[in-house]
Amino acid sequence: MTTAASYEAVAGERLAWLALALTPGLGPRRIRAAVRQTQSAEEVLRLPLTGLEALNFPAQSVQFIADGEAFRAASQEWEAMQKAGITFLTCQDPEYPPRLQQIFDPPALLWVRGDTSLLSKPAIAVVGTRHPTPYGTGMAEMLSRDLAARGMVILSGMARGVDTAAHKGALAANGKTIAVWGTGLDIIYPKENKSLAEQIIATGGAIVSEFPMGTFPAPQNFPKRNRILSGMSIGVLVVEAGEHSGTRVTARCALEQDRDVFAVPGNVTTRNAWGPNTLIKQGAKLVATWEDVWEELPTQVRLEIESTWELASKPQPGASLFQEAPLPPAESRLMSVLRHDEALQLDEIMEKLEPELSSSEVFTALFELELAGRIKQLPGKNYVKSF
Repeated sequence: MTTAASYEAVAGERLAWLALALTPGLGPRRIRAAVRQTQSAEEVLRLPLTGLEALNFPAQSVQFIADGEAFRAASQEWEAMQKAGITFLTCQDPEYPPRLQQIFDPPALLWVRGDTSLLSKPAIAVVGTRHPTPYGTGMAEMLSRDLAARGMVILSGMARGVDTAAHKGALAANGKTIAVWGTGLDIIYPKENKSLAEQIIATGGAIVSEFPMGTFPAPQNFPKRNRILSGMSIGVLVVEAGEHSGTRVTARCALEQDRDVFAVPGNVTTRNAWGPNTLIKQGAKLVATWEDVWEELPTQVRLEIESTWELASKPQPGASLFQEAPLPPAESRLMSVLRHDEALQLDEIMEKLEPELSSSEVFTALFELELAGRIKQLPGKNYVKSF
């Protein structure tokens, strides 16, 4: 595609927004202010050097625009985006997330792959540590599954750990999920989540970033990304996070943006419980089941979501930590020694049940429970209860 054809395909004003977003030294607030002052992004690009300097643009930004580099960069970016199936939204587009518009410094531009209409629907951000316990992974997956089954969009950052579990929970419910990246949309991070990214798109979800194509996972990108996670959401649900976790940044952003903060209480003897437990002490809403989030949603949001239930199958009852169907005696006894938040090694299980169950009975019970999805086997023959 030629530069001229690229320009026509995306339209002048929108391409001008893309050019400004790619200009070094220009942040979202400076771009918005310049467009307000000149009435259009195209007009900003047409200004002479003195006009650009009058907008208080840095010298490198002025030179980049005046030399035509901004326009050339935008044309090349658009061609690359088309090949990768990526589009973009400016802050003036009707599909730009309305909740994100309300924050202090919303991105001037969002790169999007997938269903852009999803960005305006009620969403909850589920965040937490990259190194969760089995309990944290299970809670993130269970709560995301139950909320997604009821029409909530699940937002997360697709990082290892809690983020990945949240996306998988939404997908397990055939729900919708959005991943907000701290990289360009052509740079999958972490690489092992490539199949998860494709699954999100294939099931009607979306992947969003404020960073141009080719942006690598620099550490400073992720705190910036977190304000988008909280900004697009109705509230932020923290599952597990250590004292110095980046999840604290997202929770702080949520509070600054007047979003609800929810937290799943954790075992006080584990360091990953510090974050959510501290947030609960500071006033975050304690969450054990999806109902704890649901009852805190604004009435208008609940009605909006519930109105879609008639068009879909009735949501299935949520998973419960406390209710289980009756089990045979051996399986029931085995379940009594297993936990959600701590794995038990096979030898430990045998030792605990040695007076009551033979080794063959334990093996049979483990097999039946794992087949029924009531327990999970982890590496090293470690077992935990499923959620």
